[in-house]
This record gives sequence, structure tokens and C-alpha cells, in this order.
Amino acid sequence: MEQAKKQVLLIVNPCAGRTSTRVSALDIVNHFPSDAYTFEIHNTKGRGDATQLVKDFAADKDLVICCGGDGTLNETINGVMDLPRRIPIGYIPTGSTNDLASTLGIPRDVKEATDLIKNGHTNSYDIGLFNNRYYSYVAAFGAFTRSSYATKQWMKNMFGHFAYILNGFFKEWKNISSTHMKIEYDGGDLEGDFSFGSISNSTSISGIFRLNKREVKLNDGFFEVLLVRKARVVEAPSLLNKIRKKEYDGKRIILFKTSQVKITIDQPIAWTLDGEYGGQHQTVHMNVLSRAIDICSPTDNILFERTQEPATPETVKE
Repeated sequence: MEQAKKQVLLIVNPCAGRTSTRVSALDIVNHFPSDAYTFEIHNTKGRGDATQLVKDFAADKDLVICCGGDGTLNETINGVMDLPRRIPIGYIPTGSTNDLASTLGIPRDVKEATDLIKNGHTNSYDIGLFNNRYYSYVAAFGAFTRSSYATKQWMKNMFGHFAYILNGFFKEWKNISSTHMKIEYDGGDLEGDFSFGSISNSTSISGIFRLNKREVKLNDGFFEVLLVRKARVVEAPSLLNKIRKKEYDGKRIILFKTSQVKITIDQPIAWTLDGEYGGQHQTVHMNVLSRAIDICSPTDNILFERTQEPATPETVKE
């Protein structure tokens, strides 16, 4: 009996990444055997398109593949979460940074990424709910986070990830400020002035900050919260260096795990969700949705728990 072909929705962001390394739908489809896969192909034309395309065309599919950057994957996940059944996601990373792909172990080479998808292995992955919007790997505020969405597309196309460094470090260096807020999390709370914060499920944030792989599990039901207390401009290089060296002192630089967090801020501030503008918010509720998404990724990724038992949250250092 002839095996039925796998029905695939392929979503391509034609503007993602550097111009010299753009990938077309044909480049992707040609890596799949035509006797085993049938594709419905759509290109995105603007923000939010990937989410709507998933809602409109994925309900009867066996697999959704998105090709683009972290923002394209974020939109795809938002679409899949609104479907009546959980459809696996394949990801071909072609963006400028591809933080989540790096964490998941998904290669940037198109053939290698498609081989991983054809292998068929998926890992269940935790995602976050930011008020009423899903995010895949990071919600952040404060110093340098604006550069992820304020960097012009032509700069990304020309310089790739280096565009964020050019825009963030040279344009926003003198704009470091702090905001007073109260942070409530599993079993505790913090209050004070903070210059940077991220609630993430990734070992890489903006391709600049990297968390220790021993401290991150992608499906344990907890996210990592990284906070930097009030910083002056002259202190920024030292603090950035400490974060890059993973030196969390528990006083100025704080790292802990939580399954939920509520942040109450004196005034609305801008947030970044998976590298895209997430709006101005004064009160934010974030919850981890454990193992909410099935994503094509390597079988041997040590960042995935092999049991169904969630880890115990770490205690905030005082």
C-alpha cells in the first residue's frame, strides 16, 4: 500500500537575513523527495503574516515549516498555538541572529536544516505567554533591547548580526537608564531600579549574552530571569563583560528560574519579544507553557530534559 504524502505548509520570509544568503522556497522544496511531501507555499509580506498564514492554511497539514528569523518563528508559533491540534514545526533559520536556532541546535545550512526536518524527530519545547501573546524564547526590557527591532532592514541585509552591534552599542550607549519596578516570581519578590531584564528559554540572547548550558533546560517548565540593577553609562562595559563571562553576583546581576512572573512598573516601558517590538506595558504577567510546541531538532540536545518531571527552581541569591 502506497504511503500517503506528508502535507506541509511552507512559510518563507523573503526579507530575512543578509541579501547574499537569501533562501527561496524552491531551494527548500528541492531538498525534499517529491514522492513523500506535498507543499503549499506562502511568502510573508509584512509583520503578522506568518501567524495569519498558519491560521488560514495549516489546520489540515502534517507539518509547518517556516524559513526566516526569530520573528518569523515567533509568528509561526503564535499561529500554531491557536490551532485546534498541535502541529509540529520545522525551522530553517535565515535571520540575522537566529538565537533560538543556536540553542536548539538547528543548523543554518539549508540542506542540513532540511535533513533535520526530514529525520522527523521533534522535541517538546516550552514557550512563554506574555500577557495575551505567545513568545518563543525571550521577553526583554531595558538597555540595548531596542536595537533588535529598531535596526533598519537594509543594515541587517548588509551587515547581518553585526548590524545590531553597530546600532545598539553606538546609537544607544548613552541612553542607558533604569526603571523602578516590583518583580514577583515563584516563591519570592524583588523591588528596585533595573536597567535590563530578560525572561528567556534560550542559551543565547541577541547573540551577545549567553547563559550557561548547565543552567538551561528547554522543557523543564521554567524560564531563566536575568536582571541588571541600575547601571550608569560608565559601568555598562564592566557589567556587560560580567554577563558575557556569566558572573552573576546576585546583587547587581541576578539570575534565577521561575514558572511565572509578574512585573509592576512605575510607568509604561517598551518590551522586546523574540527580537520584535512588543509594545509599551506597565504591568506584565508571564507564564511558562510547558512542552507546548513540538519542534524539529536534534535527538542529542542536552538542553532537553528526558523525563516529564520539572526541575526545582533555583533560589535568588541575596
